[in-house]
Amino acid sequence: MTRVGVLAIQGDFLEHRLMIEGLGVDAPEVRLGRDLAGLDGLVIPGGESTTIVQLLDIFDMRNTVVGLVREGLPVWGTCAGMIVLADRLTDYRPEPLHLMDIEVSRNAFGSQVDSFEADLEVDGIGDAPFRGVFIRAPVVTTVGQGVEVLARLSDGRPVAVREKDMLATAFHPELTGDSRVHNLFLNIVRGCL
Repeated sequence: MTRVGVLAIQGDFLEHRLMIEGLGVDAPEVRLGRDLAGLDGLVIPGGESTTIVQLLDIFDMRNTVVGLVREGLPVWGTCAGMIVLADRLTDYRPEPLHLMDIEVSRNAFGSQVDSFEADLEVDGIGDAPFRGVFIRAPVVTTVGQGVEVLARLSDGRPVAVREKDMLATAFHPELTGDSRVHNLFLNIVRGCL
């Protein structure tokens, strides 16, 4: 059975776990380095990026996660997870994992009161728009040559990107009833895309 772990040290990991399990895939919670063994994919959820990175370091998981992803473990970061996966940030903190060739701006749209929803055309999930939920969301400011932009806001800013088996979304698909972006990641995990 496919096993997609959900980093469960901070943030909205439960919503991802329930969505993935609802699609018939085992979704163990990852809290310690030993929980990374035997996974077919990993989700880094939304939450607070500085806290997530600090806890990865406290629990001595940074190097293990980086090593596994560089060896080909598919990974998906949503919102704060996008920040964690980035190579570069426009802000001075946190220190990201330097995995995806993207530059990201944290809280690009403002504070909590500036959160919003938008209909998005997301490559790879079908023609119907996806309702993106943006909560203190980041945005991709620069993409590297090997990075494919899967979705943009109406002003052209990238909010979903893919590089090899890495996926990052600035929005929260786990907070909707729409499982199409989760299915997209599961297809990446299964080697279908």
